[in-house]
Amino acid sequence: MRTLTDANAAFTISVPDVFAVPVPIEGFSTDDAWDTENIAPSEAMMGVDGKLSAGYTPYPVKLKFVLQADSLSIDAMDTWIAAMKASKETFWANATIVVPGTGKLYTFTKGSLTQGKPTPQGQKVLRPQTYEVTFESYNAAPV
Repeated sequence: MRTLTDANAAFTISVPDVFAVPVPIEGFSTDDAWDTENIAPSEAMMGVDGKLSAGYTPYPVKLKFVLQADSLSIDAMDTWIAAMKASKETFWANATIVVPGTGKLYTFTKGSLTQGKPTPQGQKVLRPQTYEVTFESYNAAPV
């Protein structure tokens, strides 16, 4: 039976040119762990005669994740950013998210780190940091 829990989910990111092994992403924010934006797999147009036409279009997939300020995974993100700054190159990533509650495995391929919050916001306690990786493709499959 499926459940809504993601407490037992496993998220890893692999950046072969930066890390020797895939890095677990852990220490998620209280109410936000990860999210994707809506995708646009086709474009539709209607002619002046009222006939609809549509066609598949390739699309990127943006994966956002939010980490508590004390997450050790932030160190990995800092290392990835530092490697990009030093080389002035993009280092491609792949990611997987296994969600036992829904029995799904999400696989993301050829991603570039496109956004990141370099510091936590200082308040009464430090606030979470958000990162975004834009991937060329994804696949959802049963575990």
